[in-house]
Amino acid sequence: MTEVLIAGGAVMGAAVAFWLTRLDPGIRVTVVEPDPGYATSSTALSAAGIRSQFTNPVNVEISRFGIEFIRDFARHTGPAGGVPDLGLRENGYLFLAQTETGALQLENLAAMQRSLGAATEVLDPAALRARFPWLETEGVSAGSFGPRDEGFFDNMGLLSGMKNAARAAGACWLTDRVAALERDGDRITAAILAQGGRRPADIFVNCAGPRCAEMLRTVGLNLPVEPRKRTIFVVDAPAARHPEAPLVVDPSGIWMRPEHGQWLAATVPATDGPCDPTDFVPRSELWEDHVWPLLYQRCAGFEAAKVVREWAGHYAYNTLDQNAILGRNPQAPNLYHANGFSGHGLQQAPAVGRGVAEQIVFGDWVTLDLSELGLQRVLDGQPFAEAAIV
Repeated sequence: MTEVLIAGGAVMGAAVAFWLTRLDPGIRVTVVEPDPGYATSSTALSAAGIRSQFTNPVNVEISRFGIEFIRDFARHTGPAGGVPDLGLRENGYLFLAQTETGALQLENLAAMQRSLGAATEVLDPAALRARFPWLETEGVSAGSFGPRDEGFFDNMGLLSGMKNAARAAGACWLTDRVAALERDGDRITAAILAQGGRRPADIFVNCAGPRCAEMLRTVGLNLPVEPRKRTIFVVDAPAARHPEAPLVVDPSGIWMRPEHGQWLAATVPATDGPCDPTDFVPRSELWEDHVWPLLYQRCAGFEAAKVVREWAGHYAYNTLDQNAILGRNPQAPNLYHANGFSGHGLQQAPAVGRGVAEQIVFGDWVTLDLSELGLQRVLDGQPFAEAAIV
């Protein structure tokens, strides 16, 4: 019987385990996860969105698979999943541009996205004001909006349903952390656990999120992935109650979306860089220094806004090209990757989990061709950039 060990049991590890148990029930799957409550996992601390508005066709296809999986989640996971619905709210995403060149780029991307089944519309400032009267459009040249198949959903429901279904099919979750790997030539032979012990297996899958590169360095392998901290603010703005608003991505670098009568808002810090993997202290100063002034300019009613809660999570940030690194490792062919998502891993988990499982079971990508996201481009130093990183 083939033994598969998955390092990391949040949404990506759960997705790989879920699909492995469906594609080959004879495989024995062990998932090693240090935090069964997922308190500091990127899954739990994400903004829980899905969109088709990416700049690479493969990422659009991944999202097209993901939205159908999320919409029909109970059928995919069955009664064992225990999650009847993920509460999908198709509010959409709205990407704003400031220049005519930016508007043309939105048009070209929308055409590509629509060719793959998305519904992206590009709106001029007048159309934006008509559709979103609360939106301040000064300095805006256009906005691309996804009126369907984009929005927000239950992030922990996605994780729980796939984990429950995988466990019901025989996958085992072990509370520990893979601190190191063992290697013999071009094969990984065992995982060394933080609490002690050695776990041999036939196949290893790296789903270790922001700590994925740290684990690989123990066997002399490298990934251009590092933890980067992102602070999310929960904002109450009594004069700006717009529960049907989309997630707005502003050219200034901030984003905002409605959440239970309030708003979530965040930005990319000007001094962005790697952080300690144990550092989850929010950067509170970003609110006054950067986020609030820009929200005030972009959305009517934010003059009385206040932060009611904040938290920090980590991106597994791919410094090469901000795109996922997937599949078999040419340097160690029994090692597989689902790493470096740079903030869009949650929404990509259903398709990526299936793709990695297909590579393990069938030897190649089957449902979607994810070869452009393979590790070879990293080894060759050839970026495959995704520009629409939020």
